[in-house]
Amino acid sequence: MRSLLVLLSFPLCSLLAHAQTLEGFTGEFPATVDITYHHGVEMRDGIELSTDIYLPDRSGRFPTLLVRDIYSNGSTPARQRYAKFATANGYAFVFQSARGRYDSEGHWYPYFQEINDGDDTLSWIADQPWSNGKVGMFGSSYLASVQWLAALNRNPALVAIAPAVSPGNYYRDVAYPGGAFSLLSRARWGLGIVGSRTNMSFPIDWINSIDHLPLNTLAEKVGFDVRHFQDWLEHPSYDAYWAPLNLEARAPEMAVPALNIGGWYDVFLRSTIGSYQTMRREAATAEARTGQRLIIGPWPHGWNRSTQTGDRDFGEEALIDVEGLLLAWFDYTLKDGAKPDEPPVRIFVMGENVWRNEAEWPLARTEYQTFYLHADRSLSRRQPSTGAGSLSYEYDPADPVPTLGGNIMEPTLRGPYDQAPLDGRDDVLRFVSEPFDTETEITGPIRARLFASSSAVDTDFMAKLIVVKPDGSAFNLVDGVIRARYRQGFEKPVLIEPGVVYEYDIDLWATSYLLSPGDRLRVDVTSSNFPRLARNLNTGAEFATTSDMKIARQTLHLSREHASHIVLPVVPR
Repeated sequence: MRSLLVLLSFPLCSLLAHAQTLEGFTGEFPATVDITYHHGVEMRDGIELSTDIYLPDRSGRFPTLLVRDIYSNGSTPARQRYAKFATANGYAFVFQSARGRYDSEGHWYPYFQEINDGDDTLSWIADQPWSNGKVGMFGSSYLASVQWLAALNRNPALVAIAPAVSPGNYYRDVAYPGGAFSLLSRARWGLGIVGSRTNMSFPIDWINSIDHLPLNTLAEKVGFDVRHFQDWLEHPSYDAYWAPLNLEARAPEMAVPALNIGGWYDVFLRSTIGSYQTMRREAATAEARTGQRLIIGPWPHGWNRSTQTGDRDFGEEALIDVEGLLLAWFDYTLKDGAKPDEPPVRIFVMGENVWRNEAEWPLARTEYQTFYLHADRSLSRRQPSTGAGSLSYEYDPADPVPTLGGNIMEPTLRGPYDQAPLDGRDDVLRFVSEPFDTETEITGPIRARLFASSSAVDTDFMAKLIVVKPDGSAFNLVDGVIRARYRQGFEKPVLIEPGVVYEYDIDLWATSYLLSPGDRLRVDVTSSNFPRLARNLNTGAEFATTSDMKIARQTLHLSREHASHIVLPVVPR
């Protein structure tokens, strides 16, 4: 397999500002703050979780801000800033290490246990003499997951949450986007970071060390024995294992207003939007339905840290005042403060590099325009002519297309990157539009529909939307994948018949970008994105169990009868 090292020469996102870690609170606690470390809070099964309590004063009853964490025992500067932010603004602050993490008892297993543990912690807070019975939760990534999971029990103490870059459908977003295993993030996170009680940093080259088959022996190969990683591999279809973690489907069970924060290049963007939409439609109460807010910036998973994402700088407006945002949200929901007077949706339009408020998502004024892929490798709104039209390539699992940018956790690969390092590959079909004459805004959900056949009984198809600038540079906006066996749904795999043309519906998630005059759009079609996604070995064998692989001959059909295309959300200006 070709080396991936060439991709590692790209610069890391510079950490110019850590606004989401509340940098404004770096001083000492006020003298009145009362602190208790490592208090054992008993869960319903008798397990005690290590919990730190910060009170603005020894007397009084306060609304409480709760953070439940797996990455720290609360002593790090970032977590101490959380406590200072809360107490300085009149909130009690409770920090808790999740079950089996750091000083908390029990065995940690991702996600499932947070439902009842979060509920029990909320009830415990409400019963304390210093609590006024109102609790809000905030935090990012896993610290956001625990908010939604705690909300499932509709504990009356949970008044509001502020989840940032949070998954909401753990099959579709965390483990198997499009049915393809999210290899790099699940291995690096599930094994290397949270494979034991404390975060680990063993010297493993996660990008270049996971070219190993079969996948069900990968953990052992790199030195780990972790049950939850093996369980993820053993459940490649959406089944009863994943159903409890489909929080979008469980929106009717929840009744909590939420300040949803995401990034256009975040690995969990699809469900940040999905959680907002499903809660807006289906939450258990009218207050929860109208209490959903959505903010999406030009960020990757490490949100609001820098004006630069990947190798694109989105300008000084790209960063927001998180301290002010959170304070206004919790003062309104927990203290009867001023009601926000702006619309519920706030998005950053890349290219124009400005924030804009909107009344809904997707935008009601959107014009969905179909752009067709043609056999001459053009991309246009003109339908293909009658008759045959197709292009082919060979996909070799032993030589997959390397990951270069996109919605991924890995800091060295995520975000928009110039796609030039991939230009020499003949296993990527590229379709390019004419230059746009006027400013054109693309804001909203994006889907590709490909008509394709393969020599294999199972394979992957991927589409990537790219902006090509007048100077020839080309950077990725969005991409998506569908594993052929899941073309009819993720619950039951159905293999394909070699040589038969099938329609593949690919979810490319969403974006917001203003094209300038002279910009072009490009759609790349291929069958691999490694190591972000596990390779399809093209054999149809049970996932993760084999090292056997085959080269697949892929044919993309481009006739009027089989008109492969992409649907773009164009917003009038």
